[in-house]
Amino acid sequence: MQYRPIGKSGLITSTLTLGSMIFGEQSDRSTPKKEALEIIDKFIDAGGNHIDTADVYAAGRSEEIVGLSLKNRRSDIIVSTKVRFPTRKDVNAQGLSRMHIMEGVHTSLQRLQTGYIDLLYLHCFDPITPLEETIRALEDLIRSGKVRYIGISNFKAWQLMKVQGLTQQLNTNPFIAAQYQYSLVKRDMEYEFFDLLESEGIGLLPWGPLGGGFLTGKYTKDGPTTGRIATTAEETEESWARRNNEKNWAIMEGVQTIAQAHNTTPSQIALAWILSKKIVSSIIIGVRTMEQLIDNLQAKDLVLSSSELAELDQLSALPELYPYRMIDAYGSRNL
Repeated sequence: MQYRPIGKSGLITSTLTLGSMIFGEQSDRSTPKKEALEIIDKFIDAGGNHIDTADVYAAGRSEEIVGLSLKNRRSDIIVSTKVRFPTRKDVNAQGLSRMHIMEGVHTSLQRLQTGYIDLLYLHCFDPITPLEETIRALEDLIRSGKVRYIGISNFKAWQLMKVQGLTQQLNTNPFIAAQYQYSLVKRDMEYEFFDLLESEGIGLLPWGPLGGGFLTGKYTKDGPTTGRIATTAEETEESWARRNNEKNWAIMEGVQTIAQAHNTTPSQIALAWILSKKIVSSIIIGVRTMEQLIDNLQAKDLVLSSSELAELDQLSALPELYPYRMIDAYGSRNL
């Protein structure tokens, strides 16, 4: 396993983070508790030291499974969780208010069976709560020892920059991590966020690195019959409607060609491409089965050539947009 710091912090993560969103879900596409515990053991045995969860994953059961797995080895593992979305029917059981953040952390600690959270993410922007209230609540949690580092997820670029700027103005701990969707078939992050994250010392930990399973190579143009994409509603981020287009099939063809050259799987190529990005601290792999974990773990040692990376970059290149095209063409200065 390889390791990298998260942003400009001293927190060192394995380059693969184990995502646990479907651990304990009540569906046919979930990972039952027994198998989830075995997957966590295998991940840690392979050198993984970072497990990601959230208070709303499987209605809290994901946190319970993670907490159960870490008895007697808690100090060796980075545990990240999230707060923001509704956890009860009460009107205050959601958002980024001091009330909900404090309650959310308290209940997460109980489910995780731990006294502290290594990395707490704000799961999404809250348009109601003043950012100052959110930041001061997080700072109080850090000072109390219940939270050690803080991260951001699903904020717009200006929202992320504003909240990070306020941590400087208020002299509080900065955000060190950003969790966003990023893959060969979803590179929108590169328009605004890559420069922002680098300038602010924030590490990117992408979720959905396989495009909801599209980049595993198990699908054809005939449509999905199995897997998460087959059961995902059209309006969701990883739906078949968002993946089934000519550009993505061209990307998939390129990935498969490179995979054959390396005698490996498309999944490993897609993960290795992300790990080549300097801003990436770790990739969140959302495996459902032990077989998927074993496959994904092989990506940690896979190095793609500069020509292979360039080919994948070209196949998946983003459309030109204003003002980015104009800045690229005219924004430099010769001194």
